[in-house]
Amino acid sequence: MLRRNQGFLTQLYIIADLICALVAFLFAYWLRFNSGMFEVLPSLPFTDYLIWGTIYAFGSILVGFYLQFYSPKRRKRFSLDVIKIIQIQAFSLVGLLSILYFVNESNISRQFLLIYVGINVIAKVLYRFTVKKVLNMLRKKGFNKRYVLILGAGRVGKSFYKNLKHYPEYGYDALGFLDDIKSEHDEGDQHLKPILGTLDELEFILNKHEIDEVIIALPLNAHSKLPKIINTCEKAGVKTLIIPDYFDLLPARPFLDNFAGIPLINVRDIPLDELSNKVLKRIFDIVFSFIAIILTSPVMLVAFIGIKLTSPGPVIFKQERMGLNRKNFYMYKFRSMHLSSDKVSDTQWTVENDPRRTKFGSFLRKTSIDELPQFFNVLLGHMSVVGPRPERPFFVDQFKEDIPKYMIKHQVRPGITGWAQVNGLRGDTSIEERISHDLYYIENWTFMMDIKIVWLTIFKGMINRNAY
Repeated sequence: MLRRNQGFLTQLYIIADLICALVAFLFAYWLRFNSGMFEVLPSLPFTDYLIWGTIYAFGSILVGFYLQFYSPKRRKRFSLDVIKIIQIQAFSLVGLLSILYFVNESNISRQFLLIYVGINVIAKVLYRFTVKKVLNMLRKKGFNKRYVLILGAGRVGKSFYKNLKHYPEYGYDALGFLDDIKSEHDEGDQHLKPILGTLDELEFILNKHEIDEVIIALPLNAHSKLPKIINTCEKAGVKTLIIPDYFDLLPARPFLDNFAGIPLINVRDIPLDELSNKVLKRIFDIVFSFIAIILTSPVMLVAFIGIKLTSPGPVIFKQERMGLNRKNFYMYKFRSMHLSSDKVSDTQWTVENDPRRTKFGSFLRKTSIDELPQFFNVLLGHMSVVGPRPERPFFVDQFKEDIPKYMIKHQVRPGITGWAQVNGLRGDTSIEERISHDLYYIENWTFMMDIKIVWLTIFKGMINRNAY
């Protein structure tokens, strides 16, 4: 039933996309030619615009199939849908303009096309978001479920089951476990689904129950059993997924690579390693920083005057930090402390009621105004608007020995704000928790995630109670 539901949902999505395109077309046509906002009347009859709009709508459906937009999205983030929608509409528009050029149709309004595409993007994002929320709600209530069978009731299998319970919106439910060694769970794990039998009973269980996916969570010493298990699942037409016994060493989103014709698991795939993502992020950094410097220039001027009037010494404080590819750079801040030697500033933490801090400097730190000069670091390419916060080399040498995976943060540009900071991990907070959040950001980066972090930074305010 579930597979039929998925095919039915795909058909509904296609019909809904076509209806959405029609509504967007009608609204765009009214806005361009009948609303009075534009004086020029259409040079082609309505039916011609309708024909080209229909071609565009069906073309976007074909592009959507090519980009796998209509594949199941139960486990995917909505931000990926937004990116796909923008890509589909952009490719479809380019295709339509190409057709118009080849048929020598120059009378159609380009303004109308841009309005049409823009409304189409907004409408599809809104209705897809609504559908996803509704489906998540229904799945939490037990509708549209998918059933999985877990092979292996050991550490890996139990970890998968416990994690699965944290995502009820996915609509997955475990039927139970199969295991050759255990016949029942330990006393402390009675809340788990039952062990239904041994691995040799897999074919019988698949024929008896409606199972959508089999999760192989066996230890490495059971490797020899995998071919038979996979053949049995494929014979039954059931999807098979394998959790490596060493899954805790892998990132949240491991990447399969290919080398010399052999599939490999990339232990840490970083989205920002891709040139297109790098370019997109760098363009955003330059544009955002330039605008931020202009908008905050009055605030920076007040900070400049305040520092000059309240404390002798330079206004800008430069401190060595470790950045991208473990290369050091000088990070700029408004000086908030009395002058001291580099050895003191580079090797000592600031503490509550720190005597080195000036009164005006306390205000700058609490309001994060002291961080504003770092937008110049962004323009120079030392930093990014969003990314892990950079640390002093003295402390990096300590943390890399004590905190696992600490140095991974240096595989991307450090940021003015980051995922850890918008989750409350600023100032005097746990380094381990910060690194955990930094790694999540590095492994799950999307452009929309950067926008979300910037928005949360502004929305939650720049006041930092942990800033000493």
